[in-house]
Amino acid sequence: MRTISAALLAGASVFSDPTFWSDFSPARFGPAVVPLLAALVCTAIAVLPARWLALRLGAVAEPGERFIHRKPTARLGGLAMYLGFGLSAALFSTEPATLGLLLSAAVITTLMVFDDIHGARPVVKLLFQVGASLLAILVFGIYIHFLSLPGGHLIILSLAAAIPLTLLWFVSLQNTINLIDGVDGLAAGVVAIVAATLLLAAINRNETGIVILAGALIGACIGFLLFNWHPARIFMGDSGSNFLGFSLAALSVLSVAKGTVVLALIVPVAALAIPIVDTAWAIVRRRRRGKSIATPDTEHLHHRLLDFGLSPRETVLVFYFGTAIFAAVGLAIYGHKKVLLGAILLMLLGIAIIVIRRFRRTSRG
Repeated sequence: MRTISAALLAGASVFSDPTFWSDFSPARFGPAVVPLLAALVCTAIAVLPARWLALRLGAVAEPGERFIHRKPTARLGGLAMYLGFGLSAALFSTEPATLGLLLSAAVITTLMVFDDIHGARPVVKLLFQVGASLLAILVFGIYIHFLSLPGGHLIILSLAAAIPLTLLWFVSLQNTINLIDGVDGLAAGVVAIVAATLLLAAINRNETGIVILAGALIGACIGFLLFNWHPARIFMGDSGSNFLGFSLAALSVLSVAKGTVVLALIVPVAALAIPIVDTAWAIVRRRRRGKSIATPDTEHLHHRLLDFGLSPRETVLVFYFGTAIFAAVGLAIYGHKKVLLGAILLMLLGIAIIVIRRFRRTSRG
């Protein structure tokens, strides 16, 4: 408790410093506000039709030992997020490559809708991801042209190097977001935090086009969370997780400082290393038991946190705080060093509250 109190006192001095708020003046956030609100409202409106369509087409997640929800839940929430983001981006974006981003994102979202309805083998889903990514790279020119290094040095990439590097980036982020979509509200909230990291980095570099697109993506995530927060009334499905991962990858590549933004995004993506390692361990665990790696079980990290006594909402908040601290490290690269301290304080306070609540419930039981 002394550590938390000291941290809060230190944080109070930071937040009371007028220079702290200079990075967060309303004028700097101005370009993102309307796109964010438009995407939020449009996504929230589109969720109900998407839910109805999912129920009609049979895109429903049934309860089971592997799932924590108790009744059949519609998927296809990705359609609502794409519509919200797409409409907002089409109306307000000033980024020349927006059309290519939206068309490519439409392809991966549509292909994964097929998976949500009928199911697809892992290799087929990988082909979907590669195909949509190559469309963005080869047809619309959304790829990493160069890498920037500390000291202002640039490495110009040849197409032979740029294409596979960008393809790896797109496919990796799509699978990363898909891996964490296991608890109500988890994936959408984490992506909103990472998109906010991109937004602040873009503000710091006066990249208005990225600010608008990042704001629209945040709005789509929040609009979906209104229905996906526990207990969820709709899931995003593979269409949603792949759309979010694809969009994050594209936003980072479209930034003017492509290499720098990619470097900054790697830091918050490191927060997703836990579910990635969890999945890798699940593969090893199942093989050691002589089972197929596709055999589901209830030994993933979010199941263990739930077994520890955390509620689904508390489990999600733990992931949020972890993402926020690594995102703050990424922001520190752009000069937002005080944000890092603020994120640490919030994380400490949040984790302390969650742990205290858990032990209070245990003591009452």
